[in-house]
Amino acid sequence: MTKKVGSGKMTTPVTIVGGGLGGLTLARVLHVHGIPATIYEAEPSAEARAQGGQLDIHEYNGQLALKAAGLFDEFLGLIHKGGQAVRVLDTHGKVLLDKPDDGIGGRPEVLRGDLRRLLLDSLPPETIQWGKKLVGAAALGDGRHELNFADGSTVCTELLVGADGAWSKIRPLVSGAKPEYIGTSYIETYLYDADDRHPAAAKTVGGGSLYALVPGKAILVHREPGNILHTYVQLNCTAEWIAGIDFTDANAVAARIAAEFDGWAPELTALITGGDTAPVLRAIRALPIEHRWDRVPGVTLLGDAAHLMSPFAGEGANLAMFDGAELGKAIAAYPNDVEAALSAYEEALFPRSEAAATMAHHNHELFCFDDRAPFGLIDILVSK
Repeated sequence: MTKKVGSGKMTTPVTIVGGGLGGLTLARVLHVHGIPATIYEAEPSAEARAQGGQLDIHEYNGQLALKAAGLFDEFLGLIHKGGQAVRVLDTHGKVLLDKPDDGIGGRPEVLRGDLRRLLLDSLPPETIQWGKKLVGAAALGDGRHELNFADGSTVCTELLVGADGAWSKIRPLVSGAKPEYIGTSYIETYLYDADDRHPAAAKTVGGGSLYALVPGKAILVHREPGNILHTYVQLNCTAEWIAGIDFTDANAVAARIAAEFDGWAPELTALITGGDTAPVLRAIRALPIEHRWDRVPGVTLLGDAAHLMSPFAGEGANLAMFDGAELGKAIAAYPNDVEAALSAYEEALFPRSEAAATMAHHNHELFCFDDRAPFGLIDILVSK
């Protein structure tokens, strides 16, 4: 594709649906380039809910996005020092790999909430319209679209970006693809004041991440700032099996999930049964690995809306931010030609996301759930 860079600044405002990391990064990069943008976010405020756990931000995509956003130095102040340490244990608690955080790794850990706050604080307050739950989007022709919100309001756009996640309401404008369950579910629990209240589990986890896994099941733990152990129990299971568990009864859920790890070391099963919060189900879904769409005037997607994949590559948040930065740069490079900007962005987006989704699928099969587990994972960790 021959690049024809326009002159001047884009006067077409950019409409972004979704105020997650990808949408915020896009808005920030546009702001850096003096391009107006508005984010419509369903949540009523920035503090409406907890923002999830810890993320490792990669030097080859997430960190590049933060540099494009002019926020890299501030990001460095958010890093959880020591968080890149990793241990792999067998089911009896024996340490198979103990890799310390030497401070030179390219994937430092930060809390998602801290990263989101950094991005929010970098934008003019009027950038985000809170409490705007999208209920429908329709094409009007000539690259224009109408958005309809639950509060009865409507917005017409000339440049629309779906940054609205796995169940995107913008995606149907360009693609009929829908996320499908991949046969693996996470159950999340938290242990608070871990060193004092759960000393055996805390000592076992150490200062960073812990993996204990066998074919088909795993316990993954992140130590987070504030003396918190954040556990993700991973199970290969059918949707019907999960549907048979009553998640409104926290104690029964913990006991049922812990039963899948019968015979494992008590300091490991305590991460399930000793949880200080009700277990939360995260059924893992993905879009097709090769998901792409034909160019549709005036609209595109980023992040999970474009390429939802399993978390086994650790790329979801990083790709969303990188997508946002790359789209922002493309819009700035073609200020007078929306279609040229979106074409340039998508031309790079599709192979990038397909490669990451392929890696996620490969890692899912290899290091967590094939017959070699946990040794496939150890091979990957040793090579990093």
